[in-house]
Amino acid sequence: MELAPRLFLVPVLLLLLLGFRTGAICDLPPDEGKEVWDYVTVRKDAHMFWWLYYTTSPCKNYSELPLVMWLQGGPGGSSTGFGNFEEIGPLDSDLKPRRTTWLQSASLLFVDNPVGTGFSYVEDDGAYAKNLATVASDMMALLESFFNCRQEFQTVPFYIFSESYGGKMAAGIALELHKAIQQGTIKCNFSGVALGDSWISPIDAVLSWGPYLYSMSLLDDQGLAEVSEVAEQVLDAIDKGHYKEATQLWGKAEIVVEQNTDGVNFYNILTKNSPMSAMKSSLEFTQSHLVHLYQRHVRHLNRDDLYQLMNGPIRTKLKIIPKNCSWGGQADSVFLNMEEDFMKPAISIVDELLDAGINVTVYNGQLDLIVDTMGQEAWVRKLKWAELPKFSQLKWKPLYLDPVSSETSAFVKSYKNLAFYWILKAGHMVPSDQGDMALKMMKLVTGQE
Repeated sequence: MELAPRLFLVPVLLLLLLGFRTGAICDLPPDEGKEVWDYVTVRKDAHMFWWLYYTTSPCKNYSELPLVMWLQGGPGGSSTGFGNFEEIGPLDSDLKPRRTTWLQSASLLFVDNPVGTGFSYVEDDGAYAKNLATVASDMMALLESFFNCRQEFQTVPFYIFSESYGGKMAAGIALELHKAIQQGTIKCNFSGVALGDSWISPIDAVLSWGPYLYSMSLLDDQGLAEVSEVAEQVLDAIDKGHYKEATQLWGKAEIVVEQNTDGVNFYNILTKNSPMSAMKSSLEFTQSHLVHLYQRHVRHLNRDDLYQLMNGPIRTKLKIIPKNCSWGGQADSVFLNMEEDFMKPAISIVDELLDAGINVTVYNGQLDLIVDTMGQEAWVRKLKWAELPKFSQLKWKPLYLDPVSSETSAFVKSYKNLAFYWILKAGHMVPSDQGDMALKMMKLVTGQE
């Protein structure tokens, strides 16, 4: 289906709600439509869904602005759902325009990964990804297809932004993408990766929980001792290479934290309502610790109201979702299959990215506990990057939302191809908590400010 040019005079919101493009996009002229979506079969029985929005900038064409791919956490959290409708997409979950959408300064590519997440699905239980290597190779299949079909984006600066476990996946994907570009299998203008509140070094996060909560008056001396003790148990399991046990002990550590803090919210320590508080799940696992971990770290991203939106109006709009596939329907299996990989560190991958000259940005919310800033700083100090001493010696600079503001919104430190942003008054989901600052950061990272 082709659209007459006069349709582009229709307000953007109406275009978004009409959903006039579905699937099968390789035969479309590059300027047709404000959004497109499709599936890519990345392996036998493994199908990955993506959704692209062209930028709505009133001043610049899409070719003059970057393309940002957003990766969600979990693993099993949906980019096309949560990242799109709760954080940076053009509409919020009430289908109202988002004032701080990143679409005003970039085109946005949301991908449901690993396979089984969101609208992505597998046809055989053996097709779920079990490690970061498979996650990255699946994404290479998707990106090769995407850039072949949408060749107008091959020269546009391409950035990967991520959140939580999505940061760990983004690091692995970025390295494989760099190799694929060098080998000539993927043609794109890869310009950098941003790791937000990212699960790069799980043990550094867990070890910092006690000191962070203690410094914020959310633990007393006895509570600090108890949290530190279980954190050391997690460290011992990881040192021995017992990663499944480490995941189980990590779940135990969370319970100890909850018991000593009157149920602190792991995603924003100043917001008492925990994502778990109103959550009920009928999912059955063979190991009870996985019930707890899945419900806290994936289920809240697939919460009931978003589930209704994605499986109702959005599914109707997209038209290409198979009848036997429901949004979020396989998320539990995605999480379960990644259990052994979950606590493995990815610091060495970040080192490889830096050594390869790839721009790496680390950003973190001040009020995040699950991946607190202290833990992020700890793993950054472990980098073997030759320029790290010079980076570490620099003083950070304050950032303000506008030139006349006196309120500090963030701090930043940058040297060569490494940057670190400390985002104030934000929890784990930085764009949700501090939308203006997140948008400004994206512009800075992509060279627009």
